[in-house]
Amino acid sequence: MASMATYFVKTPSPSPSFPKTFNTHFSPAPRLSFPLGSKPRTRQRLRISNALIEPDGGKLVELFVEESKKGEKKREATSLPRVKLSRIDLQWVHVISEGWSSPLRGFMRESEFLQTLHFNSLRLEDGSVVNMSVPIVLAIDDAQKRLIGESTRVALVDSDNNLIAILKDIEIYKHHKEERIARIWGTTAPGLPYVDQAITNAGNWLIGGDLEVIEPIKYHDGLDRFRLSPAELREEFTRRNADAVFAFQLRNPVHNGHALLMTDTRRRLLEMGYKNPILLLHPLGGYTKADDVPLSWRMKQHEKVLEDGVLDPETTVVSIFPSPMHYAGPTEVQWHAKARINAGANFYIVGRDPAGMGHPIEKRDLYDADHGKKVLSMAPGLERLNILPFKVAAYDKSQGKMAFFDPSRQQDFLFISGTKMRTLARNKENPPEGFMCPNGWKVLVDYYDSLVPADSGKVPEAVPV
Repeated sequence: MASMATYFVKTPSPSPSFPKTFNTHFSPAPRLSFPLGSKPRTRQRLRISNALIEPDGGKLVELFVEESKKGEKKREATSLPRVKLSRIDLQWVHVISEGWSSPLRGFMRESEFLQTLHFNSLRLEDGSVVNMSVPIVLAIDDAQKRLIGESTRVALVDSDNNLIAILKDIEIYKHHKEERIARIWGTTAPGLPYVDQAITNAGNWLIGGDLEVIEPIKYHDGLDRFRLSPAELREEFTRRNADAVFAFQLRNPVHNGHALLMTDTRRRLLEMGYKNPILLLHPLGGYTKADDVPLSWRMKQHEKVLEDGVLDPETTVVSIFPSPMHYAGPTEVQWHAKARINAGANFYIVGRDPAGMGHPIEKRDLYDADHGKKVLSMAPGLERLNILPFKVAAYDKSQGKMAFFDPSRQQDFLFISGTKMRTLARNKENPPEGFMCPNGWKVLVDYYDSLVPADSGKVPEAVPV
């Protein structure tokens, strides 16, 4: 059997050191927004370009200390006040340092925080606007604030006190938690997963500044070779001679409905005149809520999807997106789209209720299922990104496979929700043939089988990744 690396990226494993510069010229692609079930009106006037889309701000940010200066920075850090990073804080350092949030150069200062909360965007010095819909901030408590005192720099360390980065030219400001929660989620109802995990018990102050990251973030979980940075992804797309990159964000196993959507998207891009569209299958790899399938198992499942030929390895790059998950619906999906621009994607697939979840108290969806794709088509700073809303896929009982839903014969279609899928896998029951490739389904069943039943006989929730 071929190794996972062979299927995921047709290049050697990434070097332990990330590239310090990336000297390629990019030009923006034309903007399109059309449902996949219809012909794009601009098709005849479309100008096809072989260049990748330009990063936000014109230059991809990478914030790693040069090798020759690491010793100096480590010595400097010994005399600085220390701030200990949580697991989620460390994931945000990862995101910022590799340029996913370009042109952001560190944890947000107050002006950036307020623009993000109230405008979902940042205005740059030249007057241009880039999208930024979720605050990327670092909280500290009263004791840490006193310890920092008048210092303009702090050392950021992990849970084992290993030096991760220096935060310089710092600004400390009040952490208005209720305002932050209300603006990002549209509710302050208890039970929001990210809020419970990262905000409720966080400090009452936020500290912003520019990051100097000592070493690239590694997790030593066997998956680091799949965590390609934006620069590395751009290199891979260039190596494959991609003239379009279309990104698909997911935090669940891939079923055949997802695959239908992705293969149909590529077909339509070819019809538009592109010669070699490349799919970026980009599972979220940061914090997820406890009942989501953990990243390691999702990656195993994605491997089987490629092995079984459901997706074509020659036209697919599977890589891990390191961001934590907010479950903030139309607000968060803008962040997911913006980050993929920085990775080189000029097309972004969006479906029903992206980044959504059920209301934490009431039995209903927290967000309108259509608002995500509508917001993306209007969001400030995303004008260069081509948004691809897709038709709903469901199980067509008359054909025995996943197909795009046809309302004229709705009685032929079966909708299998994520909850239903997880229930079937827990109970070791098979879904209808054609819903998911057999080897991919086996991975999902094996995951739930690996959870040791509690005394009550109920399967315990998974530990958040």
